[in-house]
Amino acid sequence: MNKKILLVTLLIIMAGSTGFCQGLSLMTYNIRYATDSDGENSWENRKEFLTDQIRFYSPDIFGIQEGLKLQVDHLQAELTGYDFVGVGRDDGKEKGEYCAVYYKKDKFQLLGHDTFWLSDKPQKPSKGWDAAYERICTYAFFMDKDTGINFWVFNTHFDHVGVEARNRSVELIKNKVDELNKDNFPVFILGDFNLNEQSDAILYMSEHYKDSRQFTEERAFGPFGTFTGFEFHNAVQDRIDYIFCSKEGVRVRKYAVLTDSKHQKYPSDHFPVYVRVFLSR
Repeated sequence: MNKKILLVTLLIIMAGSTGFCQGLSLMTYNIRYATDSDGENSWENRKEFLTDQIRFYSPDIFGIQEGLKLQVDHLQAELTGYDFVGVGRDDGKEKGEYCAVYYKKDKFQLLGHDTFWLSDKPQKPSKGWDAAYERICTYAFFMDKDTGINFWVFNTHFDHVGVEARNRSVELIKNKVDELNKDNFPVFILGDFNLNEQSDAILYMSEHYKDSRQFTEERAFGPFGTFTGFEFHNAVQDRIDYIFCSKEGVRVRKYAVLTDSKHQKYPSDHFPVYVRVFLSR
C-alpha cells in the first residue's frame, strides 16, 4: 500500500477510535453597547470593523454581550447565514442588553431556547441579590445537521458590582444546566463574567467545567487579558471573558484571544475569545 494512503488510513482510524469527530468553532464577544458618550469609539465608528472581524473568523456559534436591539439587528442583517436567539434583559422582549446567541442556520437545527434572569426570580425580568442591574443568561439547544450531534450553548453577562450576585449566578447556571441536560450532551458556557480566574465564582465554574484556555491542546494564542477599555497603548491584563465546556464529550483544540485593530482602534472594549473544539458522538 502506498505510504501516504496508509498514513491517511491510520489517521482516520485513530480519529474514529477517540470518538471525537465533529469540529466546531465558538466565540464570545462583549461588543460594548451603543452610546454616543464613547465619542470616537462610538458604535457608528466601529460597527463595520467589528462586523467584518466576526465575518472573517466565521465562528459556527457566537454569543454577544451588551448588544442593544439596534446592534443585534445590525449583526443579523450584515452577517448573512446566521440566525440568533435572545431577548432584552429589561423587559424580556426588546429593551435593554441582549446576550444573544448567533448560529449558522445551514449547519445547525435549533431545538429549543430561552432566557432566564440571574436572580431568585429567574423566570421574569428581575435584579438579583446585590447586583446593580438586571442580568441574564440566554441558552440554545442545537443539533448538528450533518452528524446529528446535540449540544447546548449558554451565554451570559455577570454583574460588575454584586459579589453575592456573581457567586449565586454561577450556582444558578449550573443548576439550570443540570436541569435541562438530562442526557449529558456537550455544554458550552460563554460570557463576560466580570471576574478574574482566581475569584470564587470562576473557581467554582472551573471545578465543574473545563476552562477552555486551560485545556487547549495547542498553546493559547494572544494575550492573557480580555478587557481593553479601548486603551490601545496600555497592556491588557484583566481576563474576564471565558468559554467553559463540559468535562466529557468536548476536546478543546485551539484557544485564542483576538486582538485585531484598525488605525490603532479596537472594535470593542473587550477582545473576543475564540475556540476550536471537537465533539463526541
